[in-house]
Amino acid sequence: MLSAPDTIRRLGGLARGTHLQTLGFTRRALSRAVRRGEIERIRDGVFAAGVISPQVRAATAHGGALTCASVLQLLHVWVLSPVVVPHVWLGADRHAHPHAGCVCVSHFYRGARPPLGRVSVEMALAHFLRCAGDEAFFAAYESALRLRLLTNAARARLSAMIPASARWLIRLARTDADSGLESILRLRLYVIGIRIDCQISIQGVGRVDFVIGDRLILEVDGKENHDGTTMRHKDLARDAAASALGYETLRFDYAQVVHDWPTVQSAVLAALIRLEDHA
Repeated sequence: MLSAPDTIRRLGGLARGTHLQTLGFTRRALSRAVRRGEIERIRDGVFAAGVISPQVRAATAHGGALTCASVLQLLHVWVLSPVVVPHVWLGADRHAHPHAGCVCVSHFYRGARPPLGRVSVEMALAHFLRCAGDEAFFAAYESALRLRLLTNAARARLSAMIPASARWLIRLARTDADSGLESILRLRLYVIGIRIDCQISIQGVGRVDFVIGDRLILEVDGKENHDGTTMRHKDLARDAAASALGYETLRFDYAQVVHDWPTVQSAVLAALIRLEDHA
């Protein structure tokens, strides 16, 4: 005879009671398994066995599926503003279930019935677009591409899920952005009509983040990649080598790109004018 704990684990750790009943488990048998501690009742009609992510557990207790930035973070996708509370998709016509310690953020977007556990990466991205906006979505989408989390079929499904007005972001996306910070900078420059080449190798300098025109290098320094005396020395040496070849280098950090964009934009535009005047 099938074991309730083993069956639920094979189903991914979560199962609806109605599905378990089709496999021969009666309500009484499931209640006995709960009392013996073999399985756990997360909410009425939903059971768990094995190790479940705390955020997935909270989303299930809330009455829906984990989604949005919460799913993206579990998959190590770069998000502009990390979240610490579960984002839960309930569907358009459902209500949240009260549960202990609830701090969940409810999403009531239309669509099929929320699955158990968490949504697919493409659905999480679609919900993230609505929740966090175009720039955050673009950076997360490029990160998901770089991590190879999206098949061609998943990309097509995502394109169909989002508004037509946002699909240009998918067409603009690349697979070689090293960080979400680079994605945001490239998107913002694209919007104001500046074309940039990405991840360019320059002999004697190495690979740089961006090149605009013939002589302007842009580098985006995330703290995790450019902190410390050793990395700072390497950056200065690269900038000096680029200068010897006739390049000007502008280097920006996270705080500048995210919180002081007008200064970044003004610096780029001024450098382009300066280089043009000296051409």
